[in-house]
Amino acid sequence: MGLITETAYQYYNTSEKFTTTANQTAFTLTFDPLPTAKSEFIILINGSEIDDDLYSYSSPTITFSTGRSAGETLIVKLKNQKFGSYRYISMQDIVNNYMIAYVGDGKLINTTKRTDVLFHAKRGIQEFSYDISRIEKIQEVEVGPSLSVPMPQDYVHYVRISYVDDAGIEHIVYPGRYTSKPSESILQDSDYNYLYDNDNTLLTGTPVTDTRFQAFDPKNLTGSFTSDDINYDADRSTERIIEFGKRYGLNPETAQQNGVFIIDEVNGSIGFSSDMSGRIITLKYVSDGLGTDAEMKVHKYAEDAIYKYITYGIASAKANFPEYIINRFRKERRAAMRNAKLRLSSLKLGELEQVMRNKSKFIKH
Repeated sequence: MGLITETAYQYYNTSEKFTTTANQTAFTLTFDPLPTAKSEFIILINGSEIDDDLYSYSSPTITFSTGRSAGETLIVKLKNQKFGSYRYISMQDIVNNYMIAYVGDGKLINTTKRTDVLFHAKRGIQEFSYDISRIEKIQEVEVGPSLSVPMPQDYVHYVRISYVDDAGIEHIVYPGRYTSKPSESILQDSDYNYLYDNDNTLLTGTPVTDTRFQAFDPKNLTGSFTSDDINYDADRSTERIIEFGKRYGLNPETAQQNGVFIIDEVNGSIGFSSDMSGRIITLKYVSDGLGTDAEMKVHKYAEDAIYKYITYGIASAKANFPEYIINRFRKERRAAMRNAKLRLSSLKLGELEQVMRNKSKFIKH
């Protein structure tokens, strides 16, 4: 049986069409994946959207409170449809396939619980998300006057933070290594003793470091020219004219005008320098792939690797399992993960050739 269950109409139009019969109340959806709630779709009857109070939804069936008339055209249209899901195998299929092919008498694993397979499958997805099939999520956010944005809900670590110019081009924002973002500021009395509340808990306030950095002029670090440097006139001394543009000792790390960011790991926020207020930024970050049920999937290039990962995880956790077999599973897992990483690196010969053409250019100095 084929793996594609949707029709071409369903996939490309994100819709499913029915022709009603007399007094029909139930309509069964065949989307893949199915919507989880009726807030994810709308229903059109003869081209007009109807109120969602007229029907209920329990996956995969839509049930109307009253029967429809015969011959109506009923269209169920998804609000947000993501394409390309065929590239992945779902968590449910991973567990089902493993239980069928790897567990049982005469198979690699004689017996194991389905929950154990599910646990190791999740751990595999988590590890793959960090290194092998890493998918970088991207959030677009405008930095407000507070100069701080919260970490995304499923944030694990950042890949790159950039600001977007008027042409839609990204410019990398670098971390500010010359300062930090304190997670708390302890209040003190005039003798510098710590202050406590009635429960003997330390009193804290707004970090002064953070406040000072937000008010700091980044030009004091970037080495930017002032208007006097650029618009000098004939009254300037000869020495100043000769020395114009010579900025000895300039630090390349700070000689840029893209701004900087500082991460507050404890409070889960990202702070920015004062010149970032009002800018649009893109935050590229890595998730662990376990945030929602829909995210728990593995690219088909890494399908064999996830099965090998589960096998090794189950075998190594069992007591009295032969060590030489565990070592065999470890080697198979390592080889499968390496192959998956090579496949997903997606190196294209034509693209490499185009980039390498720059090597033939003569660079003038």
